[in-house]
Amino acid sequence: MAFASAFRRILSGSSTPSPIFRSQFAWIRHNSTLPTLTSPKLFISGLSRNTTDESLYNAFAPFGRLLDAKVIMDRGSGRPKGFGFITYGTVEEAEKAREGMNAKFLDDWVIFVDPARPREPPPRQPPQQDSQLNRKPTESGFTTNRTIGWSG
Repeated sequence: MAFASAFRRILSGSSTPSPIFRSQFAWIRHNSTLPTLTSPKLFISGLSRNTTDESLYNAFAPFGRLLDAKVIMDRGSGRPKGFGFITYGTVEEAEKAREGMNAKFLDDWVIFVDPARPREPPPRQPPQQDSQLNRKPTESGFTTNRTIGWSG
């Protein structure tokens, strides 16, 4: 139990953290070098489960002309997954938004703003052969299954 409480204390910061940097990880992330933007689309992580498309749009609207604001939802539960995407009209507006909102609070949670990576295609899987085509009956009428053995 002592380890858990010490770990919780480390994650939450010191006893009276500054309002801007409640998390030590947010401070590290805020002061790290940010890669340059090549696309006006931003990836927003660390969103609260209470964040909606509208609240995300309203938080990022002061930085430029927003084309889209989307909180990604879980298909099964219908609840937000904790991340979303923002698309601006230009790369310069997206850069301003990233500088202005990275490691800031939205709905009482620290959010992080990064350039969105293009969607990767799913890995190609080799076509599977039908197991019925590979089975050949023996003289006795039984077929051989290579993984299990003899079957009737």
